[in-house]
Amino acid sequence: MVFASVLVAGAATGSLPEANRRTAAESGRSATRAPHRADVARAAEEAMADGTSPMEAAQRAVSRSGDRWGAVYSAGEYEEFEEILDGEYTGVGLWARERDGRIEVTRVGSGTPAEEAGIRPGDRLRSVDGRKVDGRPVTEVVAILRGDTTEEPAGSSVRVGLERGARVWTETLRRVRLSRDSVTVRELPGPVTLIKVAAFTKGSGAEVRRAVRRSPAGTGIVLDLRGNSGGLVAEAVTAASAFLDGGLVATYDVDGEQRALHARAGGDTTRPLVALVDGGTMSAAELLTGALQDRSRAVVVGSRTFGKGSVQMPTRLPDGSVAELTVGHYRTPSGRGVDGRGITPDLEAGERALERAETILTGLGR
Repeated sequence: MVFASVLVAGAATGSLPEANRRTAAESGRSATRAPHRADVARAAEEAMADGTSPMEAAQRAVSRSGDRWGAVYSAGEYEEFEEILDGEYTGVGLWARERDGRIEVTRVGSGTPAEEAGIRPGDRLRSVDGRKVDGRPVTEVVAILRGDTTEEPAGSSVRVGLERGARVWTETLRRVRLSRDSVTVRELPGPVTLIKVAAFTKGSGAEVRRAVRRSPAGTGIVLDLRGNSGGLVAEAVTAASAFLDGGLVATYDVDGEQRALHARAGGDTTRPLVALVDGGTMSAAELLTGALQDRSRAVVVGSRTFGKGSVQMPTRLPDGSVAELTVGHYRTPSGRGVDGRGITPDLEAGERALERAETILTGLGR
């Protein structure tokens, strides 16, 4: 079950489509039931029979479908995405998203080629290897940026055109092999435990649960989901289980059939909790935020989230490439749709969001 495209321009600088790609859905239903999925598969099969590129034919079919989040990936790209979900990838170390038809850097990894080049969050990507990116789907842009990892592996270079205010310049970045710690934990005065989840990669949900269990007695928790562009939905549900005693996390539909995701029993339901979000909080991270907010388990602080609440599923094409197309949408426990809307925080806050969270935890603790 795939929710959203996590855009990790280092992890792909490229993109990180999220969720478990090996499973179509909990229901076990075929992912080909959505009409445009059948159209894409048919286009690829016809191209194979004609001796032309199935991947290119599929890309044209996806473009005609109007599926904003639909994308077609080569076999190598898809394999790289699965590695990303395991926490390792080849890239340059920047995360990106589409905003008003342009591609904006949302985060830069510490010690990565992107950071060494001086790239900052908020910078705009203008071109990748000479190709203009304005108006292109972000999934396509990050795929170009990452390159074919079989032909352009770690050690290869990519030219990136950038814009920051009135400044326009070009950087040549070296692709490297990166690993990421998706969950980091630190203790703050207050006492407060800060749990930062950068993305929901494999094992991150269990790390959140361990962090909560190990947090000193009497401390409040700040769950920082800012800049978290998604990941494996199962991991987001596991993270929700750290704070809920079972119950509904989200519902979703696949080809019109309704399904539900539930937390495990036994989570910590008493410790004060604040969730931090912003415009870079996407997909699986929004699913978690919506569950904690709807069930009155956390105070949500920050700015409106991105609004990526659609469900994608993969289809393997005749040449080994993979098409991921939207088949449905998920909703929060109260029935709110997220796609195109995002989640409004309980308290709006900008750069001082963490400070506001600590103040709120003090009050909740009392």
